[in-house]
Amino acid sequence: MQSAGNELPNNTRIHPPGFYIIGLNSMPYTNIYVIFLTVLYVFTIMCNVFLISIIFYERRLHVPKFMAVGNLAVVDLVLSSSLVPSMIKAYLFLDNFVPFKWCLLQMYTYYAFLSLESMSLCVLAYDRMIAICFPLRQETLNTNTKMAYIIGGIWCFAIVVVIYGPTSITYLSFCGSVKVNSYFCDYAPVFRLACSDNSQQWIFATSLSILLVFLPFSFIFLTYTCILICVFRMKSIQNRYKALATCSEHLILVALFFIPVSIVFNLGFFGIVINPNVRAVVLSITSCLTPCVNPILYSLKTKEIRIRSYFLFIQRLSVHPLPKMNINVH
Repeated sequence: MQSAGNELPNNTRIHPPGFYIIGLNSMPYTNIYVIFLTVLYVFTIMCNVFLISIIFYERRLHVPKFMAVGNLAVVDLVLSSSLVPSMIKAYLFLDNFVPFKWCLLQMYTYYAFLSLESMSLCVLAYDRMIAICFPLRQETLNTNTKMAYIIGGIWCFAIVVVIYGPTSITYLSFCGSVKVNSYFCDYAPVFRLACSDNSQQWIFATSLSILLVFLPFSFIFLTYTCILICVFRMKSIQNRYKALATCSEHLILVALFFIPVSIVFNLGFFGIVINPNVRAVVLSITSCLTPCVNPILYSLKTKEIRIRSYFLFIQRLSVHPLPKMNINVH
């Protein structure tokens, strides 16, 4: 405990110029791992921009399902962009200093879009439930307007709720170490460095974990319970297979995102200490792999997008035909 002479007045706050990101420094082959994430990031940018472009320009894809898919692609772009460039700067260019305000900005962007990622997966689960459980009423229950309201609602919710986290950091004083034991300006590792009371930040971190993981996963679990009930009521085995096949890409994304995040947050929630490097690798790979896999799954497994991609490729060839080759047979 601090002595009375060293205690800070209630209205005094000490903010450092910035923080040093030191997570993963003790892990072997950190550079190779960050290069791997960089390759994933480049692939994520290209594939998600391609997916968004197809959905935007193809009018036949302007339906609720692909509005939700396009929304997830936009969220994936921002989520991965909030993380990987700073890791490249810290671990490949060896500049791990982050100014105080930039740290708060990264913290806010990452958690806002991590929240949007989980809620966007909920929106896709809702879309599948309506399509399978209420096929005859789908066009009235799930319209473009209603989907736009749902997407706008989750954006407003995430933007407003998450803003408290970075804002609460400004009410703390940092009079000791400024080395953040994470791979970015993570909320909990930053407020743990404070020399003032951070109990409110602990409460918010716990509440945000529940909001990010448990509530969305519970909603998705309930939607798929309804879907399975409806599917097993179908008399035709072929119809059952077709119904479940439309959910496969979404279930893969749910597993990739929620299983690693749930394990890490549950261990932390129950006070079980895990290796910081393991935690950093699990969360960073989840934040980068899911945005990369999303456009691949929906491009390869969705018939409408495959057809549109094929026609775009054919049109491109017709505008810029391949040069003819003269082959001399001797």
